[in-house]
Amino acid sequence: MNGGLIDYQAAVVGFAVAFLLAVLLTPVVSQAAWMTGALDTSKDERRLHNRPTPLLGGLAILGAIVIPSVALGHNHGFWGIVAGATLMSALGALDDIRPLHPGAKMLGIVLIATIPAALGVTIDHVTLPVVGAFDLGVWQYVVTVVWIVAIANIVNFIDGMDGLAAGFCAIAALTFAVLSASLGRVDAAAISAIVAGAALGFLIYNFNPATIFMGDSGSLMLGYLLAALAIQGVLKTAAAVSLVFPLVILALPILDTSFVILKRLKYRQPIYQADRWHFHHRFANIGFSQRRTALYLYAWCASLSALALAIRFVPNHRHDWSLVTLGILGGLGLLAIFTSLYVIYLLEIIKWRHLRGLRLRRGKAEETVPQSERAA
Repeated sequence: MNGGLIDYQAAVVGFAVAFLLAVLLTPVVSQAAWMTGALDTSKDERRLHNRPTPLLGGLAILGAIVIPSVALGHNHGFWGIVAGATLMSALGALDDIRPLHPGAKMLGIVLIATIPAALGVTIDHVTLPVVGAFDLGVWQYVVTVVWIVAIANIVNFIDGMDGLAAGFCAIAALTFAVLSASLGRVDAAAISAIVAGAALGFLIYNFNPATIFMGDSGSLMLGYLLAALAIQGVLKTAAAVSLVFPLVILALPILDTSFVILKRLKYRQPIYQADRWHFHHRFANIGFSQRRTALYLYAWCASLSALALAIRFVPNHRHDWSLVTLGILGGLGLLAIFTSLYVIYLLEIIKWRHLRGLRLRRGKAEETVPQSERAA
């Protein structure tokens, strides 16, 4: 993706085109899903919906991303990312239509992740504050594949509630667009903006009550793209905090997945086994609606993205430190910490109060039942 003809306006135009394409393509894909029977009709207790809903919305998102992207570059790295996104969406679509064995699905994800890595989209070095940069050598390919596989899966894991994955990916991609542009990676900025526009266009239909789901065809593909764009737009730069940016921006799904995996390991359950321990399930358990849960998690993600942007744009050279600089960074840092702690408060403190209230009400109900009836 060399940037010969690409300027910053391409990001704005790409965002708008992708948004409109997603708005136009999603109803078409939805109708096709109804006609072919590609519907989510699961009655699983983990599901937060109770009516048949079309799947394969990820195909509409893919179209909205690929169509404006093909005009932005033609080198190997670009086509590696596009080819990987297409294959990842196809793999997810197969899983949506006829669930694949977890092992086969993971193998497919790993193989697809090697495509951009083989074509030069790699984390060839890591830059850390104070420590500086050091090259990864041949390990860059292993690290890159692990990174792409991990992010693709964690975005897939959070796609369990109306609008959550689409909204998160829109916020994250838009943040990567701004950071990439500021670091001179204008090509990656344009593609990131396109991804954000496509996700927002799809969100119109996917926000609660959703009329279509993106399915694995969307969540795996979007996670893959966020991982690849983080490499091209941020991790390949010499910025001292380049590693901090994606970790902060993607903190929500990373923390959610880490928590769930630790829970599964604690109870000796397979890591790939589905459950109700994700953040959105736990919000539902304490009585939050899907809309309220989505808005709370959007706010959390936005506060973390704002902190990442502040770290980039607030002057950080020693002679630039001032009360204003410290105030901006400190204020946004406190906001990110506050939103994080507030989510923990809701999910832990309120949860226990909710459970205790249920037990008390159950106990009182049992006390009102005559002893003779209880014995019977």
